[in-house]
Amino acid sequence: MKKDFVLASFECDLKLLKGAEKAVDKNIEIYDIYTPFPVHGLDDVMGIKRSMLPYVTFGAGIVGLCLALGLQIWTSAVSWPTIIGGKPFISIPAFIPITFEITVLLAAHTTVLAFLVINKLFPGKRPLILDPRQTDDLFIVMIEKSKVNVDEVTALFKEHGAVDVKVQNVELNP
Repeated sequence: MKKDFVLASFECDLKLLKGAEKAVDKNIEIYDIYTPFPVHGLDDVMGIKRSMLPYVTFGAGIVGLCLALGLQIWTSAVSWPTIIGGKPFISIPAFIPITFEITVLLAAHTTVLAFLVINKLFPGKRPLILDPRQTDDLFIVMIEKSKVNVDEVTALFKEHGAVDVKVQNVELNP
């Protein structure tokens, strides 16, 4: 699907942040912003909510902890109770290393999978490259042309340090 967008290019993250703040203050809806590295404060300006990824990681860690302890308790006290070195059947201190490893393993793998699902990063997906410099040193603000006055947006971004503002037809689902 192709749409026309106004693309404002910035060479400085501080100018980008200031320009995006002014655009939001004037009720201009920002479609997306592409940056070569994370810009602190940009999520707040765009109104992006906090990620649910930490909660997924915590939940997976709890599941890993329960599975590891449950398996060790079941195998040492129920399925095959054997006294080893005089330890009791349920010896929690002896279970801690394996419990830690399984907890971290499950939390890490679940976090990676959840990250890929949340961000729709499936194998073979091509990135949207608007300008070859966007992965190196260029910051790009993307606004739908049909929702704004192009001259007003151009003036606003040029006033706040944009090096280039242009209208471009972009294919969103390459």
